[in-house]
Amino acid sequence: MTTNTIGTSPTSLAAVTDSLDLGIGGMTCASCVSRVERALRKVPGVQDATVNLATESARVAWAPGGAAGAADAAAMDTLLRRAVRNAGYEPRAAGQADTAEDLSPWAGFLPVGIGLLLSAPLVVPMLGDLFGQQWMLPAWVQFALATPVQFILGARFYKAGWHALKALAGNMDLLVALGTSAGWGLSVWLWLTAPAGHPGQPGHVPHLYFEASAVVITLVLLGKWLEARAKRQTTAAIRALHALRPEVVHLLT
Repeated sequence: MTTNTIGTSPTSLAAVTDSLDLGIGGMTCASCVSRVERALRKVPGVQDATVNLATESARVAWAPGGAAGAADAAAMDTLLRRAVRNAGYEPRAAGQADTAEDLSPWAGFLPVGIGLLLSAPLVVPMLGDLFGQQWMLPAWVQFALATPVQFILGARFYKAGWHALKALAGNMDLLVALGTSAGWGLSVWLWLTAPAGHPGQPGHVPHLYFEASAVVITLVLLGKWLEARAKRQTTAAIRALHALRPEVVHLLT
């Protein structure tokens, strides 16, 4: 949506500023909002940009025919979308509902359920310590259970973390990727470098951390799923309220 605002001061009656609305996907926190706003404001010709996390949208004020060479809204829309994409987020049409990717099973509870199924066998044997029993799974079984969680279910964290690095910024996804990778990598190292057994302890399994990396990713995915569900409900209510606003207001003096 594009609107025109004409200055009312005597020296700016000819100054026309257009505003353009843009949907933005992939934002999760206030730092994401700040990052997107900075990216939009760096686009030549943009005078101001305001991003709303709840509605996943941005309103950009720009001057037609400015230094950007954007003579119309379509040209500016292209520049803004490119800036959002370079910042690591997904530009959308203004007011667009969830995309097909958002509505796919992999964006719902499915990855959380798979993570719980793969993580449970890694956590339950730890309860044996309460009874003085050794129920720990062999190292290769722990590796087989934790690796899909780390690199398939956790791929979204690596992708978002990489975008944050390219933007010379940090976010929670980057922290999750680094922390779980450290736990998984250390476990692989201890497993491969540990001797097959110790005197009196044949088949001894070194202390590994596969369960930690798998559980962290699963719990973060669970939190993101709960957050996304609540956010969709809130966003729908806000958009419904926003749709009630009048498009034209007559000022009587």
